[in-house]
Amino acid sequence: MNVRQVIPRDAIPSVDDPTFTETYGGPDDDEVISLTVDGETRAYPVRYLHYHEIVNDVVSGVPVAVTWCPLCGSAAVYDRRVDGRTLEFGVSGKLADDDLVMYDRETESEWKQSLGECIAGELEGTSLSVRPAAVTTWRAFSDATPDGRVMRPPGGTSEAAGEGDDPEPIDYDVEPYEHYFEMDGFGLGAHRGTGGREWDDSLDGIEPKSVVLGLDVDDDPVGVPLSVVESAGGVVTLAVGDESAVVFATNAGIHAFSNPDLVFDPGGDDRTFHADGTDWDGATGDAADGRSLERLPARRLFAFAWRDDHGADAFYVE
Repeated sequence: MNVRQVIPRDAIPSVDDPTFTETYGGPDDDEVISLTVDGETRAYPVRYLHYHEIVNDVVSGVPVAVTWCPLCGSAAVYDRRVDGRTLEFGVSGKLADDDLVMYDRETESEWKQSLGECIAGELEGTSLSVRPAAVTTWRAFSDATPDGRVMRPPGGTSEAAGEGDDPEPIDYDVEPYEHYFEMDGFGLGAHRGTGGREWDDSLDGIEPKSVVLGLDVDDDPVGVPLSVVESAGGVVTLAVGDESAVVFATNAGIHAFSNPDLVFDPGGDDRTFHADGTDWDGATGDAADGRSLERLPARRLFAFAWRDDHGADAFYVE
């Protein structure tokens, strides 16, 4: 693991006191991280997270860290409780294999965002628990959960708002990683135009910035590429540890649920699947007859970040 200091600590400011509203001013197709805890649903726009990367929040009494690394395209929501105490996370300014390194303000231990694992400090070797969450669009979020709330723009300054290492005023209408997401290269060098990294050609059909949904049950990590699910008609079923999982590719992202031994067939559109005599929404797990699938804890990230964490053999390929 290559860990390096890239910018000063907290030059990208975490959001530690988020506020929420019912409406969002961005485009309908903007991505948001959707989180539901005990019936309370919140959306965290990726447009804002580009400039903050971490939101320390409490949802239905549960302290969570909503985290985003633009270089790795990695969205993960973690429970902030560790060994009986609640941690608050900030942006260390370091990268580990091009991934955000978080630090907790209680012990100053450092954590690799895509793994949720402490890599240095008092808590080294400790892992955070992943919460079920999803990356979807604002339109899909608001349609599915009309009573859900969305984080307001936090404002302030951020290193991501300028060309240098010093924080500058944020303009959320500017997308600082737009060119990076469109280019073939990956990692910090590609983003800064100083050179890219090599990719393993043995991963046939999986590009370094292919979207992957990372599942890890019973220490059995499996990364499911969006492209593989799409090629299978939008749905795959697989075993992850002792869990039977179903993964759907929809117009509102890639989603994984616990599978109660059902066989799902595409429903003829880019969102609906048929099983057990009814139609199921692949983005929410809800059935037309009132049943619901249980969303699995998962990370959404680029293929190169999943490979960095788990190796080339940890991908699901039919």
